[in-house]
Amino acid sequence: MKTNRRKFLTSSLAAAGTLAFSSIFKSSYGKEAEEAFNRISLLPPGTAARDEDFWYWVQQSFTASPNVMNLNNGGVCPQPKVVQDAFETYNRISNEGPAYYMWQVVGEGREIVRKSLADLAGCSPEEIAIQRNTTEALETIIFGLDLKKGDEVVLTKQDYPNMINAWKQREKRDGIVLRWINLPQPIEDDDQIVKLYVDAFTSKTKIIEIMHMINWTGQILPAKKLAREAHKRGIEVLLDSAHTFAHIDFNIPDTECDYFGTSLHKWLYAPFGTGVLYVKKEKITKVWPLTAPSDPKSDNIRKFEAMGTRSFPAELAIGKAIDFHYMIGSKRKEERLRYLKNYWMERINEIPGAKFFTSFKPEYACGLGNFAIEGIDPADIQKDLFNKHKIYTITIKWENINGIRVTPNLYTTTRNLDTFVNAVKSIVKDKVS
Repeated sequence: MKTNRRKFLTSSLAAAGTLAFSSIFKSSYGKEAEEAFNRISLLPPGTAARDEDFWYWVQQSFTASPNVMNLNNGGVCPQPKVVQDAFETYNRISNEGPAYYMWQVVGEGREIVRKSLADLAGCSPEEIAIQRNTTEALETIIFGLDLKKGDEVVLTKQDYPNMINAWKQREKRDGIVLRWINLPQPIEDDDQIVKLYVDAFTSKTKIIEIMHMINWTGQILPAKKLAREAHKRGIEVLLDSAHTFAHIDFNIPDTECDYFGTSLHKWLYAPFGTGVLYVKKEKITKVWPLTAPSDPKSDNIRKFEAMGTRSFPAELAIGKAIDFHYMIGSKRKEERLRYLKNYWMERINEIPGAKFFTSFKPEYACGLGNFAIEGIDPADIQKDLFNKHKIYTITIKWENINGIRVTPNLYTTTRNLDTFVNAVKSIVKDKVS
């Protein structure tokens, strides 16, 4: 009986992430979903981005609260219901007998998920380690590289605080030298961006960190161009892709980075506390893991997963999130997110004194946007948006940025954004009158 049960569960797990279509199309709104997909499949992604009937159906795939409009998806994104259901299923299985089912049955599904993630990322499964978030992935590299006193690292003042703090800890502990760049926001010139980095390079520079998309403003940086300039000088590249993976359409090798980290609970809509570390195969052996395996100098990517007990249900449900992503379509998703950002920014731009820290140009921004109104503290607008209109955004005050970050998602409709814009206009009118 146990053998049959295990065989059944294992075969079920092998299909994890492949049944999104069937499970969704058999639901109560399955017929409408199928019709929507048949129609949208004939449209170019840019045109599909404006098909509100289709995106209304996508909205129904989520369980977002009707009482609060969430425009802070840049922090963490919700999971569609099919992902929530998968997590709950794996969690129930695990709880039938944790020591057996988690390690002997459910845990075997990690290799299936690894392969699915590698396919999505466009790389080998032997270069993908499943982590809990971007911080864990990137700090594995930051603390795992053999850097010595005097070695230099180039990074920006707009980088994510956890990464900045990690590098500062190495600076205090090991005497490495941090060389800082301050990027204007927005910046719409690849040559200018590359020059700022290159001007910071010296013969002692060992690695640069690049934020593929700056979390404060949504600024996209030309990762490949920066990587090529670094590699010309024998400098390695660490790419922070917390906000670009499953947000914009690319493969990891396209960026030509050496190391890469992302959070899957952002734009892939995977369970909370899931992420990915990518390390080029030939560089795995040189990186020390954060948590020690039996052979820390191994060239096996799995050495970075020696963290003891973790959430197996969350890891396995990543497969269903990947399927949902494919179902929408990478490019279609990117174009919709960019369309939503431009939709609200163009309307906010009608307000006198509107200022943006985010570009309207497609090559420099996608779904995240940041704005301010001259003469009004952004924090006051953000507070009124929530207290008076139940619209949740976040105020960003960091280095040369002082504005409100607005991050819609696939479940956000243009009607929602009209409500948001009208709320901002009302708040501004009250404060200047």
